[in-house]
Amino acid sequence: MKKRTYIIAAFTGISLFATSCNQDFLETLPKTEFSETAVWSDPALVETFINQIYFRLDEPLTDGRMKANIVDEAHYRGNAPSLNFKNGIITADNIPAYGFSRMRSWADLYKTIRFCNLFFSKVEEVPFSDALVDGKTEKERMTGEAHFLRAYLYHFLTSTYGGVPLITDAYELGDEFKAARNTYAECVGFIAAECDKAAALLPEAHSGDNLGRATKGAALALKARVLLYAASDLYNTDVFPSYEHPELIGYTDGNRAARWQAAKNAAKDVIDLNQYSLFRANPSPADSVAQNYVDLFMSRHNEEDIFVKFFTVPMGQRFGLYTSPNGYHGWGANAPIGNVVDDFEMADGTKFDWTNPDHAAQPYKNREPRFYATILYNEAPWRERPDDVKGMDPLNKIQTGRWQRWDNATNSMVEEFGVDTRKSPIEDWNGSYTGYYLRKYLDPNNDAQYVRQTVTWRFIRYTEVLLNYAEACIELGEDAEARATINSVRKRAGLPGLTESGEALKERYRNERRIELAFEDHRFYDIRRWAIGPEALDVTTVADIVYELNPDHTTATVPTITHKVFETHTWQDKAYFLPILRDEMNKNDLLIQNPDYN
Repeated sequence: MKKRTYIIAAFTGISLFATSCNQDFLETLPKTEFSETAVWSDPALVETFINQIYFRLDEPLTDGRMKANIVDEAHYRGNAPSLNFKNGIITADNIPAYGFSRMRSWADLYKTIRFCNLFFSKVEEVPFSDALVDGKTEKERMTGEAHFLRAYLYHFLTSTYGGVPLITDAYELGDEFKAARNTYAECVGFIAAECDKAAALLPEAHSGDNLGRATKGAALALKARVLLYAASDLYNTDVFPSYEHPELIGYTDGNRAARWQAAKNAAKDVIDLNQYSLFRANPSPADSVAQNYVDLFMSRHNEEDIFVKFFTVPMGQRFGLYTSPNGYHGWGANAPIGNVVDDFEMADGTKFDWTNPDHAAQPYKNREPRFYATILYNEAPWRERPDDVKGMDPLNKIQTGRWQRWDNATNSMVEEFGVDTRKSPIEDWNGSYTGYYLRKYLDPNNDAQYVRQTVTWRFIRYTEVLLNYAEACIELGEDAEARATINSVRKRAGLPGLTESGEALKERYRNERRIELAFEDHRFYDIRRWAIGPEALDVTTVADIVYELNPDHTTATVPTITHKVFETHTWQDKAYFLPILRDEMNKNDLLIQNPDYN
Protein backbone atom coordinates (compact mmCIF):
# COMPACT_ATOMS: atom_id res chain seq x y z
CA MET A 1 0.00 0.00 0.00
CA LYS A 2 1.34 3.41 -0.90
CA LYS A 3 2.48 5.39 2.13
CA ARG A 4 2.12 9.13 2.56
CA THR A 5 5.45 10.35 3.85
CA TYR A 6 5.50 14.13 3.52
CA ILE A 7 7.40 15.67 6.39
CA ILE A 8 4.44 17.43 7.96
CA ALA A 9 3.30 18.28 11.45
CA ALA A 10 0.83 15.39 11.65
CA PHE A 11 2.97 12.37 12.38
CA THR A 12 1.71 9.24 14.03
CA GLY A 13 3.30 8.65 17.42
CA ILE A 14 4.94 5.36 18.23
CA SER A 15 5.12 3.82 21.67
CA LEU A 16 7.84 1.22 22.06
CA PHE A 17 7.31 -1.09 25.00
CA ALA A 18 7.54 -4.69 26.13
CA THR A 19 5.11 -6.69 28.23
CA SER A 20 5.62 -9.74 30.41
CA CYS A 21 1.92 -10.58 30.70
CA ASN A 22 0.82 -13.87 29.16
CA GLN A 23 -2.91 -13.31 29.14
CA ASP A 24 -4.14 -12.83 25.60
CA PHE A 25 -6.31 -9.84 26.35
CA LEU A 26 -3.40 -8.05 28.02
CA GLU A 27 -1.14 -8.77 25.06
CA THR A 28 -3.49 -6.99 22.66
CA LEU A 29 -1.87 -3.67 21.75
CA PRO A 30 -3.85 -0.46 21.29
CA LYS A 31 -4.14 0.48 17.64
CA THR A 32 -2.02 3.60 18.24
CA GLU A 33 0.90 1.69 19.76
CA PHE A 34 3.38 -0.82 18.44
CA SER A 35 5.76 -3.12 20.22
CA GLU A 36 9.48 -2.68 19.72
CA THR A 37 9.60 -5.99 17.83
CA ALA A 38 6.83 -4.83 15.50
CA VAL A 39 8.53 -1.54 14.71
CA TRP A 40 11.91 -2.95 13.77
CA SER A 41 10.37 -5.73 11.71
CA ASP A 42 8.38 -3.36 9.49
CA PRO A 43 10.11 -0.74 7.28
CA ALA A 44 6.89 1.30 7.17
CA LEU A 45 6.92 1.64 10.96
CA VAL A 46 10.62 2.45 10.94
CA GLU A 47 9.87 5.23 8.50
CA THR A 48 7.19 6.56 10.85
CA PHE A 49 9.71 6.36 13.69
CA ILE A 50 12.04 8.60 11.65
CA ASN A 51 9.13 10.91 10.85
CA GLN A 52 8.71 11.76 14.51
CA ILE A 53 12.35 12.86 14.63
CA TYR A 54 11.67 15.28 11.79
CA PHE A 55 8.63 16.49 13.68
CA ARG A 56 10.77 17.38 16.70
CA LEU A 57 13.14 19.68 14.81
CA ASP A 58 13.11 23.28 15.93
CA GLU A 59 10.81 25.59 13.98
CA PRO A 60 8.69 28.58 15.06
CA LEU A 61 5.52 28.29 13.03
CA THR A 62 3.68 25.57 14.96
CA ASP A 63 3.70 27.53 18.21
CA GLY A 64 3.80 30.89 16.50
CA ARG A 65 6.61 32.69 18.33
CA MET A 66 10.07 33.22 16.90
CA LYS A 67 13.64 33.71 18.07
CA ALA A 68 13.26 37.14 16.45
CA ASN A 69 11.66 38.27 19.72
CA ILE A 70 14.88 37.78 21.67
CA VAL A 71 17.17 39.59 19.24
CA ASP A 72 17.08 42.89 17.34
CA GLU A 73 14.31 41.88 14.94
CA ALA A 74 11.04 41.75 16.85
CA HIS A 75 9.14 42.55 20.01
CA TYR A 76 6.68 40.21 21.66
CA ARG A 77 3.68 41.86 23.34
CA GLY A 78 4.08 39.59 26.41
CA ASN A 79 7.59 40.89 26.59
CA ALA A 80 8.98 40.54 30.13
CA PRO A 81 10.82 37.25 29.45
CA SER A 82 12.19 38.56 26.13
CA LEU A 83 13.42 41.75 27.77
CA ASN A 84 15.09 39.76 30.53
CA PHE A 85 16.79 37.58 27.93
CA LYS A 86 18.04 40.60 25.99
CA ASN A 87 19.40 42.04 29.24
CA GLY A 88 21.26 38.84 30.00
CA ILE A 89 19.20 38.01 33.07
CA ILE A 90 19.94 34.37 32.41
CA THR A 91 20.97 31.87 35.06
CA ALA A 92 21.55 28.15 35.38
CA ASP A 93 18.13 28.00 37.00
CA ASN A 94 16.20 30.06 34.47
CA ILE A 95 16.54 30.91 30.80
CA PRO A 96 13.80 33.49 30.17
CA ALA A 97 11.84 33.24 26.91
CA TYR A 98 13.31 29.76 26.42
CA GLY A 99 9.96 28.10 25.89
CA PHE A 100 8.28 30.55 23.55
CA SER A 101 11.28 31.33 21.36
CA ARG A 102 11.26 27.80 19.94
CA MET A 103 14.50 26.81 21.66
CA ARG A 104 14.53 23.07 22.22
CA SER A 105 15.90 22.22 25.64
CA TRP A 106 19.07 20.27 26.36
CA ALA A 107 17.00 17.34 27.63
CA ASP A 108 14.63 17.37 24.67
CA LEU A 109 17.46 17.49 22.15
CA TYR A 110 19.23 14.56 23.75
CA LYS A 111 15.97 12.65 23.91
CA THR A 112 15.61 13.14 20.17
CA ILE A 113 19.24 12.20 19.56
CA ARG A 114 18.51 8.98 21.41
CA PHE A 115 15.86 8.18 18.80
CA CYS A 116 18.56 8.49 16.13
CA ASN A 117 20.91 6.30 18.16
CA LEU A 118 18.18 3.73 18.67
CA PHE A 119 17.68 3.57 14.90
CA PHE A 120 21.39 2.86 14.38
CA SER A 121 21.30 0.12 17.00
CA LYS A 122 18.37 -1.61 15.26
CA VAL A 123 18.88 -0.87 11.58
CA GLU A 124 20.51 -4.20 10.74
CA GLU A 125 17.41 -6.03 12.01
CA VAL A 126 15.01 -4.30 9.62
CA PRO A 127 13.91 -6.28 6.53
CA PHE A 128 14.32 -3.41 4.09
CA SER A 129 13.49 -3.81 0.43
CA ASP A 130 16.35 -3.71 -2.06
CA ALA A 131 14.24 -1.79 -4.55
CA LEU A 132 15.65 1.54 -5.66
CA VAL A 133 13.66 4.74 -5.25
CA ASP A 134 15.37 7.90 -6.52
CA GLY A 135 18.50 5.78 -6.87
CA LYS A 136 18.68 4.64 -3.24
CA THR A 137 17.42 1.64 -1.27
CA GLU A 138 15.18 2.06 1.75
CA LYS A 139 18.06 1.23 4.07
CA GLU A 140 20.40 3.73 2.44
CA ARG A 141 17.86 6.49 2.43
CA MET A 142 16.64 6.02 6.01
CA THR A 143 20.16 5.58 7.36
CA GLY A 144 21.19 8.75 5.58
CA GLU A 145 18.22 10.58 7.08
CA ALA A 146 19.15 9.42 10.57
CA HIS A 147 22.73 10.66 10.13
CA PHE A 148 21.43 13.99 8.85
CA LEU A 149 18.94 14.38 11.69
CA ARG A 150 21.52 13.52 14.33
CA ALA A 151 23.85 16.10 12.79
CA TYR A 152 21.10 18.73 12.82
CA LEU A 153 20.31 18.07 16.47
CA TYR A 154 23.94 18.32 17.50
CA HIS A 155 24.16 21.53 15.45
CA PHE A 156 21.41 22.99 17.66
CA LEU A 157 23.32 21.96 20.77
CA THR A 158 26.77 23.24 19.74
CA SER A 159 25.36 26.52 18.39
CA THR A 160 23.72 27.11 21.75
CA TYR A 161 26.13 25.65 24.30
CA GLY A 162 29.48 25.09 22.58
CA GLY A 163 31.02 21.66 23.04
CA VAL A 164 28.59 19.04 24.34
CA PRO A 165 28.79 15.33 25.16
CA LEU A 166 28.78 13.33 21.94
CA ILE A 167 26.45 10.43 22.65
CA THR A 168 26.12 7.80 19.94
CA ASP A 169 24.65 4.92 21.94
CA ALA A 170 20.99 4.46 22.80
CA TYR A 171 21.26 4.37 26.57
CA GLU A 172 19.10 1.93 28.49
CA LEU A 173 17.99 2.28 32.11
CA GLY A 174 20.91 0.27 33.47
CA ASP A 175 23.59 2.22 31.61
CA GLU A 176 25.91 4.87 33.03
CA PHE A 177 24.51 8.22 31.96
CA LYS A 178 27.35 10.50 32.98
CA ALA A 179 29.45 11.89 30.15
CA ALA A 180 31.87 14.79 29.91
CA ARG A 181 31.56 17.51 27.31
CA ASN A 182 33.54 17.00 24.14
CA THR A 183 35.56 19.92 22.86
CA TYR A 184 33.96 22.31 20.42
CA ALA A 185 36.40 21.15 17.73
CA GLU A 186 35.44 17.51 18.31
CA CYS A 187 31.76 18.38 18.04
CA VAL A 188 32.22 20.25 14.77
CA GLY A 189 34.25 17.37 13.37
CA PHE A 190 31.59 14.87 14.40
CA ILE A 191 28.75 16.90 12.85
CA ALA A 192 30.67 17.39 9.60
CA ALA A 193 31.39 13.66 9.43
CA GLU A 194 27.71 12.88 10.03
CA CYS A 195 26.80 15.21 7.17
CA ASP A 196 29.28 13.46 4.89
CA LYS A 197 27.83 10.06 5.79
CA ALA A 198 24.33 11.36 5.13
CA ALA A 199 25.31 12.92 1.80
CA ALA A 200 26.77 9.60 0.60
CA LEU A 201 23.54 7.75 1.37
CA LEU A 202 20.85 10.24 0.40
CA PRO A 203 19.48 10.95 -3.09
CA GLU A 204 20.10 14.31 -4.70
CA ALA A 205 16.34 14.77 -5.01
CA HIS A 206 13.24 13.02 -3.75
CA SER A 207 10.17 12.31 -5.83
CA GLY A 208 6.52 11.77 -5.01
CA ASP A 209 5.58 11.40 -1.38
CA ASN A 210 9.20 11.54 -0.20
CA LEU A 211 9.42 15.24 -1.07
CA GLY A 212 10.53 17.09 2.05
CA ARG A 213 12.89 14.45 3.37
CA ALA A 214 16.58 15.21 3.73
CA THR A 215 18.63 15.02 0.53
CA LYS A 216 22.30 15.02 -0.31
CA GLY A 217 22.06 18.76 -0.78
CA ALA A 218 20.50 19.22 2.66
CA ALA A 219 23.35 17.29 4.28
CA LEU A 220 26.00 19.29 2.43
CA ALA A 221 24.24 22.60 3.16
CA LEU A 222 24.05 21.78 6.85
CA LYS A 223 27.76 20.98 6.80
CA ALA A 224 28.44 24.33 5.13
CA ARG A 225 26.49 26.17 7.81
CA VAL A 226 28.23 24.32 10.63
CA LEU A 227 31.68 25.02 9.21
CA LEU A 228 30.81 28.69 8.62
CA TYR A 229 29.78 29.05 12.25
CA ALA A 230 32.96 27.24 13.34
CA ALA A 231 35.15 29.74 11.49
CA SER A 232 33.37 32.75 12.99
CA ASP A 233 34.63 35.20 15.60
CA LEU A 234 32.99 33.73 18.71
CA TYR A 235 34.81 30.42 18.34
CA ASN A 236 38.16 31.87 17.24
CA THR A 237 38.73 34.93 19.44
CA ASP A 238 39.27 35.28 23.16
CA VAL A 239 35.83 36.50 24.26
CA PHE A 240 36.21 34.86 27.69
CA PRO A 241 39.92 35.20 28.60
CA SER A 242 39.47 33.98 32.19
CA TYR A 243 37.45 30.86 31.35
CA GLU A 244 39.43 27.79 32.31
CA HIS A 245 38.10 25.54 29.56
CA PRO A 246 38.37 27.48 26.28
CA GLU A 247 38.37 24.20 24.33
CA LEU A 248 34.69 23.79 25.21
CA ILE A 249 33.62 27.05 23.60
CA GLY A 250 35.92 27.38 20.62
CA TYR A 251 39.20 26.53 18.96
CA THR A 252 42.50 26.78 20.76
CA ASP A 253 44.75 26.61 17.70
CA GLY A 254 45.42 29.39 15.23
CA ASN A 255 44.43 27.69 12.01
CA ARG A 256 41.45 29.92 11.27
CA ALA A 257 42.18 30.46 7.57
CA ALA A 258 41.83 26.72 7.01
CA ARG A 259 38.43 26.85 8.70
CA TRP A 260 37.24 29.62 6.40
CA GLN A 261 38.51 27.62 3.42
CA ALA A 262 36.64 24.54 4.62
CA ALA A 263 33.46 26.60 4.99
CA LYS A 264 33.88 28.01 1.48
CA ASN A 265 34.52 24.56 0.00
CA ALA A 266 31.48 23.09 1.74
CA ALA A 267 29.18 25.79 0.39
CA LYS A 268 30.69 25.37 -3.08
CA ASP A 269 29.90 21.65 -2.92
CA VAL A 270 26.21 22.55 -2.64
CA ILE A 271 26.40 25.06 -5.46
CA ASP A 272 28.16 22.55 -7.70
CA LEU A 273 25.33 20.03 -7.30
CA ASN A 274 23.36 22.22 -9.74
CA GLN A 275 20.20 21.12 -7.96
CA TYR A 276 19.12 24.54 -6.73
CA SER A 277 18.74 28.09 -7.99
CA LEU A 278 17.39 31.38 -6.77
CA PHE A 279 13.63 31.73 -7.02
CA ARG A 280 12.87 34.15 -9.88
CA ALA A 281 16.51 35.13 -10.01
CA ASN A 282 16.19 37.53 -12.94
CA PRO A 283 13.13 39.73 -12.49
CA SER A 284 11.91 41.51 -15.58
CA PRO A 285 11.07 45.23 -15.60
CA ALA A 286 7.39 44.32 -15.54
CA ASP A 287 7.72 42.15 -12.44
CA SER A 288 6.72 43.17 -8.97
CA VAL A 289 9.91 42.17 -7.18
CA ALA A 290 8.16 42.49 -3.82
CA GLN A 291 5.49 40.05 -4.99
CA ASN A 292 8.17 37.67 -6.23
CA TYR A 293 9.61 37.69 -2.74
CA VAL A 294 6.20 37.10 -1.19
CA ASP A 295 5.64 34.20 -3.57
CA LEU A 296 8.98 32.66 -2.55
CA PHE A 297 7.62 32.08 0.95
CA MET A 298 4.00 31.43 0.03
CA SER A 299 4.82 28.72 -2.50
CA ARG A 300 4.59 25.20 -1.20
CA HIS A 301 7.83 24.15 -2.88
CA ASN A 302 10.24 25.84 -5.26
CA GLU A 303 13.69 25.58 -6.79
CA GLU A 304 15.34 27.34 -3.85
CA ASP A 305 14.23 24.80 -1.24
CA ILE A 306 16.96 22.60 0.22
CA PHE A 307 15.39 21.45 3.48
CA VAL A 308 11.82 22.37 4.37
CA LYS A 309 8.92 21.32 6.53
CA PHE A 310 5.41 20.94 5.10
CA PHE A 311 2.20 21.37 7.08
CA THR A 312 -1.42 20.31 6.83
CA VAL A 313 -4.44 22.18 8.20
CA PRO A 314 -5.30 19.74 11.04
CA MET A 315 -1.86 20.18 12.60
CA GLY A 316 -1.01 23.47 10.94
CA GLN A 317 0.54 26.61 12.36
CA ARG A 318 -0.67 29.07 14.97
CA PHE A 319 1.80 31.50 13.43
CA GLY A 320 -0.88 33.31 11.45
CA LEU A 321 -2.97 33.89 14.57
CA TYR A 322 0.00 34.90 16.73
CA THR A 323 1.50 37.25 14.17
CA SER A 324 -1.42 38.93 12.35
CA PRO A 325 -2.43 42.50 13.26
CA ASN A 326 -5.08 42.79 15.94
CA GLY A 327 -7.35 44.54 13.45
CA TYR A 328 -7.66 41.08 11.91
CA HIS A 329 -8.16 39.52 15.35
CA GLY A 330 -4.52 38.49 15.39
CA TRP A 331 -2.33 38.53 18.47
CA GLY A 332 0.45 40.87 17.37
CA ALA A 333 3.46 38.74 18.27
CA ASN A 334 6.76 38.76 16.32
CA ALA A 335 6.28 42.49 15.70
CA PRO A 336 9.23 44.00 13.80
CA ILE A 337 11.08 46.74 15.67
CA GLY A 338 12.33 50.00 14.25
CA ASN A 339 15.92 48.76 14.27
CA VAL A 340 15.35 46.22 11.51
CA VAL A 341 13.01 48.53 9.59
CA ASP A 342 15.79 51.12 9.42
CA ASP A 343 18.21 48.56 7.99
CA PHE A 344 16.17 48.00 4.82
CA GLU A 345 17.81 50.04 2.06
CA MET A 346 16.22 52.55 -0.27
CA ALA A 347 15.14 51.35 -3.72
CA ASP A 348 18.36 52.70 -5.24
CA GLY A 349 20.52 50.69 -2.83
CA THR A 350 21.52 53.60 -0.60
CA LYS A 351 21.08 53.51 3.16
CA PHE A 352 17.93 54.81 4.77
CA ASP A 353 18.75 57.82 6.91
CA TRP A 354 16.48 59.66 9.36
CA THR A 355 18.63 62.78 8.96
CA ASN A 356 17.68 62.92 5.26
CA PRO A 357 14.58 65.17 5.15
CA ASP A 358 13.02 63.26 2.26
CA HIS A 359 13.50 59.92 4.00
CA ALA A 360 12.16 61.21 7.31
CA ALA A 361 9.11 62.84 5.73
CA GLN A 362 7.98 59.59 4.08
CA PRO A 363 10.02 56.74 5.59
CA TYR A 364 8.02 54.00 3.87
CA LYS A 365 8.34 55.46 0.37
CA ASN A 366 10.88 54.17 -2.17
CA ARG A 367 12.25 51.44 0.06
CA GLU A 368 13.73 48.28 -1.40
CA PRO A 369 11.22 45.59 -2.51
CA ARG A 370 11.97 43.20 0.36
CA PHE A 371 10.74 45.84 2.80
CA TYR A 372 7.24 45.69 1.33
CA ALA A 373 7.29 41.89 1.32
CA THR A 374 8.53 41.61 4.91
CA ILE A 375 6.96 44.44 6.92
CA LEU A 376 3.36 45.53 7.44
CA TYR A 377 3.66 49.26 8.14
CA ASN A 378 1.12 52.04 8.56
CA GLU A 379 -1.04 52.38 5.41
CA ALA A 380 0.37 49.17 3.92
CA PRO A 381 -2.19 47.23 1.85
CA TRP A 382 -2.71 43.63 2.89
CA ARG A 383 -5.87 41.53 3.02
CA GLU A 384 -9.56 42.29 3.34
CA ARG A 385 -10.69 43.06 6.87
CA PRO A 386 -13.04 40.77 8.79
CA ASP A 387 -16.68 41.76 8.47
CA ASP A 388 -16.85 43.34 11.92
CA VAL A 389 -13.88 45.61 11.16
CA LYS A 390 -14.61 46.72 7.60
CA GLY A 391 -16.56 49.80 8.65
CA MET A 392 -13.71 50.96 10.85
CA ASP A 393 -11.16 50.77 8.05
CA PRO A 394 -12.71 52.06 4.83
CA LEU A 395 -9.32 52.23 3.06
CA ASN A 396 -8.51 48.59 3.94
CA LYS A 397 -4.95 49.41 4.96
CA ILE A 398 -2.89 48.74 8.06
CA GLN A 399 -3.57 51.33 10.76
CA THR A 400 -0.82 51.65 13.35
CA GLY A 401 -1.10 55.42 13.76
CA ARG A 402 -3.30 57.80 15.70
CA TRP A 403 -5.34 60.72 14.41
CA GLN A 404 -5.57 64.03 16.26
CA ARG A 405 -9.04 65.48 15.76
CA TRP A 406 -10.81 68.57 17.00
CA ASP A 407 -13.88 68.01 19.13
CA ASN A 408 -16.15 71.04 18.74
CA ALA A 409 -18.35 69.90 21.61
CA THR A 410 -15.51 70.07 24.14
CA ASN A 411 -13.44 72.61 22.23
CA SER A 412 -10.41 70.36 22.59
CA MET A 413 -8.28 67.87 20.73
CA VAL A 414 -9.02 64.15 20.96
CA GLU A 415 -7.02 61.23 19.63
CA GLU A 416 -8.44 58.40 17.58
CA PHE A 417 -6.36 55.25 17.41
CA GLY A 418 -6.05 52.97 14.39
CA VAL A 419 -7.62 49.52 14.46
CA ASP A 420 -4.19 47.84 14.56
CA THR A 421 -2.77 49.85 17.47
CA ARG A 422 -2.54 48.91 21.14
CA LYS A 423 -5.63 51.07 21.74
CA SER A 424 -7.63 49.51 18.94
CA PRO A 425 -11.40 49.35 19.34
CA ILE A 426 -11.09 45.71 18.23
CA GLU A 427 -8.75 44.17 20.79
CA ASP A 428 -6.75 46.62 22.87
CA TRP A 429 -4.49 44.00 24.44
CA ASN A 430 -3.20 42.22 21.34
CA GLY A 431 -1.67 44.99 19.31
CA SER A 432 1.96 45.56 18.47
CA TYR A 433 3.91 48.03 20.57
CA THR A 434 6.23 48.77 17.67
CA GLY A 435 3.97 50.27 15.01
CA TYR A 436 4.78 47.33 12.72
CA TYR A 437 3.63 43.80 12.03
CA LEU A 438 5.38 40.99 10.23
CA ARG A 439 4.31 40.31 6.63
CA LYS A 440 6.81 37.54 5.87
CA TYR A 441 5.38 34.03 6.27
CA LEU A 442 1.82 35.35 6.71
CA ASP A 443 -0.62 33.84 4.23
CA PRO A 444 -2.98 36.64 3.07
CA ASN A 445 -5.47 34.08 1.80
CA ASN A 446 -5.87 32.45 5.19
CA ASP A 447 -8.27 33.68 7.87
CA ALA A 448 -5.95 32.94 10.76
CA GLN A 449 -8.63 33.78 13.32
CA TYR A 450 -10.34 30.50 12.48
CA VAL A 451 -8.02 28.38 10.30
CA ARG A 452 -4.43 27.35 10.90
CA GLN A 453 -2.17 28.28 8.01
CA THR A 454 0.00 25.75 6.19
CA VAL A 455 2.88 27.84 4.89
CA THR A 456 6.05 25.80 4.30
CA TRP A 457 8.84 26.47 6.80
CA ARG A 458 12.27 26.67 5.16
CA PHE A 459 15.03 25.37 7.40
CA ILE A 460 17.62 25.76 4.65
CA ARG A 461 17.22 27.56 1.34
CA TYR A 462 19.69 28.19 -1.43
CA THR A 463 20.11 31.89 -0.70
CA GLU A 464 21.63 31.03 2.66
CA VAL A 465 24.19 28.80 0.95
CA LEU A 466 25.16 31.62 -1.41
CA LEU A 467 25.52 34.04 1.47
CA ASN A 468 27.55 31.51 3.46
CA TYR A 469 29.85 31.11 0.47
CA ALA A 470 30.18 34.88 0.08
CA GLU A 471 31.03 35.34 3.76
CA ALA A 472 33.81 32.77 3.59
CA CYS A 473 35.15 34.46 0.46
CA ILE A 474 35.21 37.84 2.22
CA GLU A 475 37.12 36.39 5.15
CA LEU A 476 39.62 34.83 2.73
CA GLY A 477 40.15 38.16 0.97
CA GLU A 478 38.38 37.02 -2.20
CA ASP A 479 36.27 40.15 -2.54
CA ALA A 480 35.46 39.87 -6.25
CA GLU A 481 34.01 36.39 -5.84
CA ALA A 482 32.09 37.50 -2.76
CA ARG A 483 30.62 40.53 -4.56
CA ALA A 484 29.51 38.46 -7.53
CA THR A 485 27.69 36.05 -5.26
CA ILE A 486 26.07 38.71 -3.08
CA ASN A 487 25.04 40.66 -6.15
CA SER A 488 23.17 37.67 -7.56
CA VAL A 489 21.00 37.81 -4.43
CA ARG A 490 20.60 41.57 -4.73
CA LYS A 491 19.65 41.29 -8.39
CA ARG A 492 16.76 39.01 -7.44
CA ALA A 493 15.82 41.63 -4.83
CA GLY A 494 15.77 44.37 -7.47
CA LEU A 495 18.81 46.16 -6.03
CA PRO A 496 22.04 47.41 -7.64
CA GLY A 497 25.20 45.45 -7.01
CA LEU A 498 27.75 46.18 -4.31
CA THR A 499 31.10 47.70 -5.23
CA GLU A 500 32.83 47.85 -1.82
CA SER A 501 35.88 45.91 -0.69
CA GLY A 502 37.44 44.90 2.60
CA GLU A 503 35.72 45.92 5.84
CA ALA A 504 33.15 48.01 3.96
CA LEU A 505 32.15 44.94 1.96
CA LYS A 506 31.87 42.89 5.15
CA GLU A 507 29.57 45.53 6.64
CA ARG A 508 27.35 45.57 3.55
CA TYR A 509 27.32 41.76 3.48
CA ARG A 510 26.20 41.53 7.07
CA ASN A 511 23.34 43.91 6.44
CA GLU A 512 22.40 42.00 3.29
CA ARG A 513 22.23 38.78 5.31
CA ARG A 514 20.21 40.53 8.03
CA ILE A 515 17.59 41.65 5.52
CA GLU A 516 17.48 38.65 3.19
CA LEU A 517 17.23 36.12 6.03
CA ALA A 518 15.15 38.30 8.36
CA PHE A 519 12.77 36.39 10.63
CA GLU A 520 14.10 33.02 9.51
CA ASP A 521 15.79 32.34 12.88
CA HIS A 522 19.31 33.13 11.65
CA ARG A 523 19.86 36.42 13.45
CA PHE A 524 20.00 34.79 16.90
CA TYR A 525 23.02 32.76 15.82
CA ASP A 526 24.61 35.47 13.65
CA ILE A 527 24.75 37.93 16.55
CA ARG A 528 26.51 35.32 18.63
CA ARG A 529 28.95 33.93 16.12
CA TRP A 530 29.96 37.45 15.05
CA ALA A 531 30.22 38.46 18.73
CA ILE A 532 28.27 41.69 18.13
CA GLY A 533 25.94 41.50 21.12
CA PRO A 534 26.62 44.99 22.52
CA GLU A 535 25.98 46.70 19.18
CA ALA A 536 23.03 44.59 18.09
CA LEU A 537 21.19 44.55 21.40
CA ASP A 538 21.61 48.14 22.49
CA VAL A 539 18.13 49.67 22.30
CA THR A 540 14.77 48.78 20.81
CA THR A 541 13.16 51.49 18.73
CA VAL A 542 9.50 51.72 17.74
CA ALA A 543 7.46 53.92 15.41
CA ASP A 544 5.41 56.85 16.62
CA ILE A 545 2.87 57.67 13.89
CA VAL A 546 0.66 60.75 14.26
CA TYR A 547 -1.79 62.42 11.89
CA GLU A 548 -1.32 65.81 13.48
CA LEU A 549 -3.95 68.43 14.10
CA ASN A 550 -3.48 71.44 11.82
CA PRO A 551 -3.84 75.03 13.06
CA ASP A 552 -7.21 75.26 11.30
CA HIS A 553 -8.44 72.23 13.31
CA THR A 554 -8.34 69.90 10.32
CA THR A 555 -6.32 66.68 10.54
CA ALA A 556 -3.27 66.06 8.39
CA THR A 557 -3.70 63.40 5.74
CA VAL A 558 -0.01 62.51 5.81
CA PRO A 559 1.30 61.31 9.16
CA THR A 560 4.42 62.43 10.97
CA ILE A 561 6.51 59.33 11.65
CA THR A 562 9.45 59.04 13.99
CA HIS A 563 11.35 56.21 15.61
CA LYS A 564 11.86 56.52 19.34
CA VAL A 565 13.67 54.45 21.94
CA PHE A 566 11.27 52.04 23.60
CA GLU A 567 13.63 49.81 25.59
CA THR A 568 17.29 49.92 26.52
CA HIS A 569 19.33 46.76 27.00
CA THR A 570 22.44 45.85 28.88
CA TRP A 571 24.24 43.10 26.98
CA GLN A 572 26.19 40.55 29.02
CA ASP A 573 28.79 38.46 27.23
CA LYS A 574 27.69 35.31 29.01
CA ALA A 575 24.64 35.35 26.70
CA TYR A 576 26.85 34.27 23.80
CA PHE A 577 26.37 30.77 25.22
CA LEU A 578 23.37 29.58 27.17
CA PRO A 579 23.89 27.84 30.50
CA ILE A 580 23.46 24.14 31.01
CA LEU A 581 20.54 24.14 33.42
CA ARG A 582 21.27 23.17 36.98
CA ASP A 583 19.02 20.10 36.79
CA GLU A 584 21.29 18.72 34.07
CA MET A 585 24.44 19.66 35.97
CA ASN A 586 23.11 17.87 39.06
CA LYS A 587 22.43 14.72 37.06
CA ASN A 588 25.92 14.62 35.59
CA ASP A 589 28.83 15.84 37.71
CA LEU A 590 31.20 15.45 34.76
CA LEU A 591 29.65 18.47 33.03
CA ILE A 592 31.48 21.80 33.12
CA GLN A 593 29.33 24.95 33.08
CA ASN A 594 29.65 27.67 30.45
CA PRO A 595 31.48 30.91 31.34
CA ASP A 596 29.99 33.38 33.83
CA TYR A 597 27.22 31.09 35.04
CA ASN A 598 27.32 29.81 38.61
